[in-house]
Amino acid sequence: MDEVAAAIADPVRREILLMLRDEPLSAGQIADRFVISRPAVSRHLRVLREAGLVRDTADGRRRVYALVTAPLDELAGWLGRLTRPSGWQHRLDALETEVHRTRRERQTAAGRHPAQKETA
Repeated sequence: MDEVAAAIADPVRREILLMLRDEPLSAGQIADRFVISRPAVSRHLRVLREAGLVRDTADGRRRVYALVTAPLDELAGWLGRLTRPSGWQHRLDALETEVHRTRRERQTAAGRHPAQKETA
């Protein structure tokens, strides 16, 4: 997971992944979309390949890169744990539900409809 997180930390590499989302591209097609040098793009592609985020195949003299999303699953799961409510949040939500239910039951037992308001 650390290698994947390090690989996607760079904005150029994130952009490459987005480019590969729709279709496989050759290294030249990828490099043509950036103002940085081809060797720099090649280094970025190597980092992505070593992290398992892209795979490359030979097509004649060209290298064609395709996105591999499986390594992102572990990272996505970990990030999901940060955004989900904690165990306490679930307990507090359940307590709030129980308080509302108990109030409705008491109002019904007192002969009032739960939607009715008391008048002074």
